[in-house]
Amino acid sequence: MSKKVAILMGSDSDLPVVKGAINTLKGFGIEVEVHVMSAHRTPTLACDFASAAKNNGFGVIICAAGKAAHLAGIIAAHTTLPVIGIPIKSSTMDGLDSLLSTVQMPKGIPVATVAIDGADNAGILAAQMLAINNEELSIKLAKMKADMLDEVIAKDEKLQTEMWWKM
Repeated sequence: MSKKVAILMGSDSDLPVVKGAINTLKGFGIEVEVHVMSAHRTPTLACDFASAAKNNGFGVIICAAGKAAHLAGIIAAHTTLPVIGIPIKSSTMDGLDSLLSTVQMPKGIPVATVAIDGADNAGILAAQMLAINNEELSIKLAKMKADMLDEVIAKDEKLQTEMWWKM
């Protein structure tokens, strides 16, 4: 059975950003479970979820949170699964507060962190982690990279034919 990815949001207001990770993972055929949990408002629920995640078939946990952004850290403290943090842009410091809260983890509690609002990359990173033991998923990721290469080459070719600035 393939491993699932859990996506936890500190607030339902994070969903517009988190949709990028959901869509990315679904595009690779990865089962996704999404929940709202807060490191501060539902700490026991979050810790219990993290503690049971491996036994419940998860292979990676993605956590999206803004402001104090402690969700990824509290989840990582309660599981041996890889945890990816998505710092969410907040109204306070344009997401810098979230980024620093997510990335500044103490020794022994790693959290892989993507860019502020970088949900698509969180989905890709989770897929890459699962692909370590899943050849089919590895092939899909290689195709994605090849498609990106083709897209950039096509854009450059178009640009070269439209070189109006050199005329």
